[in-house]
Amino acid sequence: MENIKRILVVSRVTKESQEAIRLGVSLSKKYGAELYVLHIIHNPFGLDGWNIPVPSPEKEYEKILQKTKKELDALVASEKKRGLSINDFIKEGEPVKEILKVVKEKNIDLMIMLTHEQGRLEHFLFARGTDEIIRKMPCSVLLLKKEPRTS
Repeated sequence: MENIKRILVVSRVTKESQEAIRLGVSLSKKYGAELYVLHIIHNPFGLDGWNIPVPSPEKEYEKILQKTKKELDALVASEKKRGLSINDFIKEGEPVKEILKVVKEKNIDLMIMLTHEQGRLEHFLFARGTDEIIRKMPCSVLLLKKEPRTS
C-alpha cells in the first residue's frame, strides 16, 4: 500500500457514506495521499415513463438528498479545517460511468466504497452498480461492509 498517492471515496449521498469518508480520511493521513470524495447522485425519478400514483416521490427524494448532502459536507468541512486537503465534487448520472471517468481522470490508486446487502429500494436506486464497478476498475478497490438497517 506504499504506492497509494490518490484515494477516491465514493459517496452515494447516504448517511452510511460517512463511514467510508472517515476511512478515506484515515488512510489519506496514514499514507500522505490526496483524498477525493465523489458524491454520486443517481436520480431514478429523472427517467422517462414514471407514473406513480403517490404524492411526489421526486420531491421527497430531493429533500432527503439535500439533508444528507449537508451532513456529508459538514464532515468534509470539519476535516478540511483540521488541515486535510480534500477534493470533493458531485457527479450526477449513471454511477458506473461517472465513477470510472473520475478514477481515470484523477489517476486514482485506491477507491473506497460502501457495500452492503441491498434492500429492494436500494437495489432499485443504485442498481447492480457495485459488481459492475469492481469488474471495470483499473485501480484497487476497498469495499467497506455495512449491514442493512433493520428499522
